[in-house]
Amino acid sequence: MKLKNYTPLRLVAADPEDIDVVSACLQDSVMKVGDLVYVPRERRFAFVTNRFIWEEGSSRKRGPFVRVRTGVHFDDVTGVKVRNIRQDAKSAVISLLAVRFERESENSDKILLEFAGGGEIVLKVEAVNAVLTDISEPWRAQSKPEHGLA
Repeated sequence: MKLKNYTPLRLVAADPEDIDVVSACLQDSVMKVGDLVYVPRERRFAFVTNRFIWEEGSSRKRGPFVRVRTGVHFDDVTGVKVRNIRQDAKSAVISLLAVRFERESENSDKILLEFAGGGEIVLKVEAVNAVLTDISEPWRAQSKPEHGLA
């Protein structure tokens, strides 16, 4: 699907404020549990997700709405903790709500991936070092994500 004003995103996050931008772009993205991977030897946590293209449809009440396949990786990761996500359910679909930064100490911080239903992935990082890249052509989404907030 060709979009008139769409340019594939490629974002680099190097500080906590950049994580806020990454969070806004990834809000309501959906992925399979099996599409998340931690590679300790490379100190990298990565995933692919179906990102809702908020920059194309945030103000519209009706479609067309679109999604795009997006690759994301965080580097300088020294540890990962997973809470309330069944890692053995590889084909289970989870929805990312937010990405947050938390200062822990001068040499160790956390990046939290918060999912619908209370799931969470905590990345222990030495530095903010992330990349988000759209890797497919956009396609029509059935609906716009709704949160039921007034």
